[in-house]
Amino acid sequence: MSETETAAVLGPLDVTRVMAAIPHRYPMLLVDRVEELVLDTSIRAVKAVTINEGFFQGHYPGRPIMPGVLIVEALAQAAGVLAVESLGLANSGKLVYFMTIDGVKFRKPVEPGVLLHLEVQFVQKRTRACKFAGVAKIDGAVVAEANFTAMIADPPAA
Repeated sequence: MSETETAAVLGPLDVTRVMAAIPHRYPMLLVDRVEELVLDTSIRAVKAVTINEGFFQGHYPGRPIMPGVLIVEALAQAAGVLAVESLGLANSGKLVYFMTIDGVKFRKPVEPGVLLHLEVQFVQKRTRACKFAGVAKIDGAVVAEANFTAMIADPPAA
């Protein structure tokens, strides 16, 4: 993008717009809101982590902690919204599948009652596969980070 061009910025986007971009639904929808989406560049989204989440019943009784794989999944879902919106595929039925997950680091536990801020940037964008770098934060502190690649594909034939 040249200096004279400005990136298209979307947001905030509510959960209805998120669900138009990705097929996830309760209980696996882990993006509640998009604060800002810069087409072809980045997304800032939010997951409200509440004690009502089913996984807290067993992870762990007496010390509820959000499973790390679900934090990475939340980052991936935010990346899916970014990719689908940037490629103009909202409401197309296209799916975004993980291909690789690298460099995952968990810095602090995520407990109920927080807003998990999801920040994801394109590292490389192609029509069929994209690379991303993501960071999850609470109150500005990094709680997790990951690099991952995803494939954009048609849904399986019925």
